[in-house]
Amino acid sequence: MKRLLAAALVILAPPLSAQEEAALPPAEPARTMVVLQTTAGDITVALETERAPITAGNFLRYVDEDRFDGTVFYRAMKLDWGDQPNGLIQGGTQWDPDRVLPGIPHEPTTVTGLSHTKGALSMAMGEPGTANGDFSIFLQDSTGMDADPKSDDPVWRNGYAVFGYVTDGMEVVQAIHAMPTDPDKGEGWMKGQMLAQPVKIVEARRLEPAASD
Repeated sequence: MKRLLAAALVILAPPLSAQEEAALPPAEPARTMVVLQTTAGDITVALETERAPITAGNFLRYVDEDRFDGTVFYRAMKLDWGDQPNGLIQGGTQWDPDRVLPGIPHEPTTVTGLSHTKGALSMAMGEPGTANGDFSIFLQDSTGMDADPKSDDPVWRNGYAVFGYVTDGMEVVQAIHAMPTDPDKGEGWMKGQMLAQPVKIVEARRLEPAASD
């Protein structure tokens, strides 16, 4: 009887390799690391190249073709509600014809599964499908910028496209955000949000993964 029970247990037990496979954690989505070297310090970001391939790929093209080098962070929107500091900083090509590329198809957060949480990188745009070489970094959770399928407004129905997150250098983001703005610069509702002294992006480059031993 003992021999029969032992044989049954052997038959029922899954192969060791299957047990090991079941114990493995789910694979992390692929990301590409980029460093933005600015005159205020370095900001390291993880681009969601798997979950937001169109938007992250667009950003990487600007990086790889040196289109961000010499551009600036030019805007600091300050919000007086929620955890402080709150708001965003914005930088990029500012429609420079020598730098800007055609707009890209919009990737809403309802498709990518990403969200405007603290440190999120999000593409600036006028209408869905017009994002190109300008982007924002959020200082706190701003999930109201995510896609809202129930909205009647096409902009808010599609929301803004998140494509990465700051992994190091949020203190630099906060320092840029805290810099003085010019009350006379900017147009419309952005008037007064333009930095008096924009912060230069000296170089944007891919951060190569460390070699494994």
